[in-house]
Amino acid sequence: MKRLPVLWLLLWVCALYYAGIYLFVGGFLLVRLEVNRTSTCGDVLQPGAEPADFCRVRPRFRRAVLLIVDALKIDFAWFDPDNAAPRPYENKLPVLEETVSSRPAHSRLYPFRADPPTTTMQRIKGFTTGSLPTFVDVGNNFASSAILEDNLIHQFGQVGKRVVFMGDDTWENLFPKKFHRSLPFPSFNVKDLHTVDNGILQHLYTTMVGDDWDVLVAHFLGVDHCGHRFGPDHPAMADKLTQMNGVIRSVMDRLQNDTLLVVMGDHGMTDTGDHGGESQKETDAAIFLYSPSPLFPAAPTQSEPDVVPQTDLVPTLALLLGVPIPYSSVGQVLLPVFPPHGQTEGAVGGLSQLEALWINAKQVNRFLETYSGMAKDIPPESLSQLKADFSRLSAEYLATVQQGRPPSPQLAASLQAYLSSVRDTCRATWARFNAFKMAAGLAILAFACLTCFVLSELSVALIREDGPGLRAPVAAALMAGGCAAAGQLRARGHVEVAWCLAAAALSSELLFLWRARRLGYASAEKMGPASSLLTPRRLLTPPLLVPLLRCASLLSDSYVIAEGRAVTFLVLSLALYIPIRLNWNGLLLPPSHDPLKAAGILPPPALSPSTVRKESGTLLACLGLLVGTLYLSLSFHACREEQGSCQPSPFLSPLSRLQDSRLKNLHYVLSVCALALWTYLLRRCLRHYGNLNSASGAVFAARWVLLLLSVCLALYWAVSATPEDSFRNLAELIAVGQLALPRAAFCLLGLGLALIWLDPLTVYAKTKAQASARGPSLPPRYRASTGISPQAELHHLIPQIYQRMRRSLDDGELSAGGEADGRPAVEAYGLGTVYSAPLVLFCGLLGMGLLLLHPEGMALSFLLLLLQMGALLHIHAASTTLSSLHGTGSGGFNVPWTPVVLWSLAATQFFHATGHLPTFPSIQWGAAFVGFPDGHTGTVLPASLVTLNTFASHILFSAGCPLLLFWPLVCEVRGGRPAASGGEEGEDAVMEMRLRENPQQFSSALLQLSTRYLFVLGAQVFASVCAAAILRRHLMVWKVFAPKLMFEASGFLVSSTALLIGVTLVLRVDVAVGRWFKRLVPEASR
Repeated sequence: MKRLPVLWLLLWVCALYYAGIYLFVGGFLLVRLEVNRTSTCGDVLQPGAEPADFCRVRPRFRRAVLLIVDALKIDFAWFDPDNAAPRPYENKLPVLEETVSSRPAHSRLYPFRADPPTTTMQRIKGFTTGSLPTFVDVGNNFASSAILEDNLIHQFGQVGKRVVFMGDDTWENLFPKKFHRSLPFPSFNVKDLHTVDNGILQHLYTTMVGDDWDVLVAHFLGVDHCGHRFGPDHPAMADKLTQMNGVIRSVMDRLQNDTLLVVMGDHGMTDTGDHGGESQKETDAAIFLYSPSPLFPAAPTQSEPDVVPQTDLVPTLALLLGVPIPYSSVGQVLLPVFPPHGQTEGAVGGLSQLEALWINAKQVNRFLETYSGMAKDIPPESLSQLKADFSRLSAEYLATVQQGRPPSPQLAASLQAYLSSVRDTCRATWARFNAFKMAAGLAILAFACLTCFVLSELSVALIREDGPGLRAPVAAALMAGGCAAAGQLRARGHVEVAWCLAAAALSSELLFLWRARRLGYASAEKMGPASSLLTPRRLLTPPLLVPLLRCASLLSDSYVIAEGRAVTFLVLSLALYIPIRLNWNGLLLPPSHDPLKAAGILPPPALSPSTVRKESGTLLACLGLLVGTLYLSLSFHACREEQGSCQPSPFLSPLSRLQDSRLKNLHYVLSVCALALWTYLLRRCLRHYGNLNSASGAVFAARWVLLLLSVCLALYWAVSATPEDSFRNLAELIAVGQLALPRAAFCLLGLGLALIWLDPLTVYAKTKAQASARGPSLPPRYRASTGISPQAELHHLIPQIYQRMRRSLDDGELSAGGEADGRPAVEAYGLGTVYSAPLVLFCGLLGMGLLLLHPEGMALSFLLLLLQMGALLHIHAASTTLSSLHGTGSGGFNVPWTPVVLWSLAATQFFHATGHLPTFPSIQWGAAFVGFPDGHTGTVLPASLVTLNTFASHILFSAGCPLLLFWPLVCEVRGGRPAASGGEEGEDAVMEMRLRENPQQFSSALLQLSTRYLFVLGAQVFASVCAAAILRRHLMVWKVFAPKLMFEASGFLVSSTALLIGVTLVLRVDVAVGRWFKRLVPEASR
């Protein structure tokens, strides 16, 4: 078998896809340009020609306390006295409502709306800089880098205000060395509800009574972590909110008259406790303003804002505390905290509403002029209109001040409208696209799909000794990349790697396609015009129309939202097509009696009528099993925010969230039963084909590692489901179990996978000499000692295999005397499944490891996944056997398009059936803490665990993709396939050993299967890329299409890597089989 050519071709194709994805994403998800300028106290923002030091004016407040309660949803802050049966998150913060009602001049409570993405780092950036985030910033949430833009923390330091921080350590990463004193606590462990909050409370009150601070920032995390772990509707949430109510009340009691208190949430949460998206439940937090001295000039009126954008906090706090507004802020001052024009006598150093609006507008206009001069991406007509509006408002305001007359009532409203227009323009503009990179990425991906399709159709010719290799395309890529680098150096003085990649990928693709075209013409001359690659007859077939429909659906936001059910429908439709096609061709039922065949004039049918009935029955039974798994898998889907009436599966919640002990026990029993059935089915499959008899590492993994791994999972589920306060005497033991059990499972998983890789053969060989020494009673004793069933003895013993491999190894020294008594010289058990058995075991072990990263209830979904994989494999095997009746099969070992498309669609279908969605709030962050309850020191390991959790179905189906090549041979019917060399040997069911007899066909079939699978996956990525490019100004682009692109591209990266691992394992087994036969021949010769 040609191993390296297959692997190199697949790596080359994957590299082409990676280059296209990298280029397009680099052009589509650009971070907005940051203006690295800072405001100063000497900026001329107030009217008058003389520069004034703004910071020398006595501020309205000398101190401020910012209490940030992470994920403080506005629903948590409201208080309803008529609610007699509040839910755990309702009516738990009565201090807010009491204060607002009893002291309206001192306090207000508003909804506090965040800009998506609603992740903590982006929200901290938003309410300290006043700028708007971009979509790509969400990727930095767990790798926070320092904020370079002007911000409130920097401005406080510039004027000498001492900022003391305590809480979420994200602040320390964003503002390094900016605090007078800092007490950070680790923030990523969402299972820890108390460490951060208790750490803050140890220092909060003592700090407040001291005099070494001016701004105190305390960021509590317990409410957010409680939402992630239990959801909002849990008693633990009631406890946390009650604790926060006491904290707020205690802080208010310690405030002085010159201190402002701001209690705020950075974002909200969904009904499942998640956040990150842009639904109203995620964006609407709460903000509470309070001061012991009068803060608001009047009681609440109808002109009060319904919602306060988070960016508005920045200019409001800056002006209240007497510091310049950060340079890049596009926020608007909160007017109710400033007195109307002419009523500022009571507020020492206070600004009126009009003065605050003017300073705010002057600062925003300055930023707009600077940014438009640097970026050039704001539409010229919008920019001109904004400049004209500000000039008009500036002239009107300055005239009012110079003439000393009262301003018109419309001036304040016009200034507010101007500030809103600037923010809306910036929000619309800061989806910056690089059209050239996007076009290059689209072109590379389009040619990569075409290359992949051509490679799959010409795999036989490309794998030949004299076939065109990769030397020319790789050389062309290196030359083109070098020329692009040299051209950039000459023209611009620096090299941008993206354009070098684009030149290399395009040149390599075009040269390969040109050479493949010549090769295709040569094949067409030999085989006739019907062998042409891209004819409509070959392309417009149901197996290729289904992925075309799937790709077209990615251009519709409705279909993306309902993708789980849409893909389930496509899987079912394409699966039903198989028996319909067989029946249409007269292959599903036994052929009718033909007197010519009975008389011997025509050759008899390849399969007997009973065999045809058996294969048809198998196909229909597996089709019924497939339909059942598809229907049941719908019970494990999650819900998007757009699906209003949808109810998420109860199995998505961890057992620790369930409060009903009976329901918890039922879920646990079902999960353990599913896990036990998973283990039993894997061992039963391997035992059935005689693969559990040798002493190899893979068999050890199947016998012991698989069993111990399932025990670890069951014990870990029991420990993690136990409430912390249930068994106080066993609390330490439970904590040890939550740490040790998953880590033991990870170690067992690593051991099992390593054993499979190092010693993958599951074959047991018995020579004739061993058989003779045992005497006539050998068969029963032999079966008893090895556990081989009579069925395995009958069907999976390979009698002539040694004789055939002896000829293939050209061993002329071995005589045929050993066959004189009619018994084989070598009896080999499990040899017929020598390739598929390690792969099945590899996927089974890997599946259990991935299940460990999911909620316990997903064990049922994983069992359905295993059953569906088995059903698809047997449907494919039965279809192949029936198609061989009249020679209508694909020929050789080639896998048709239908099972490949079904396999790829099933991966997407079970992505949804394991509780995942192509949205950021649906990411199961808890996977990062399985085995690491105390958190991580870095981001690589937690990111890897979350990736494995998210794309578990992609990994399993991609790694198991070569099974589509092996399974028709595993289920081969005796006499169903003619031998390649003719003769009587074609009657033997030698199963996967046919691949060893035809290494050229083996290589080409493996290459064709892999490239077809990559083509289907790549086509989906290309469709997502097209949708994002075409609909980049669509209303739903950042809510639907951009997340779908990110998940589709990430899924391709993970799937292609898993496919390469699966193919490499097959090649590793082939090497081991070759060495095994080379060792066996000399032993038998002696």
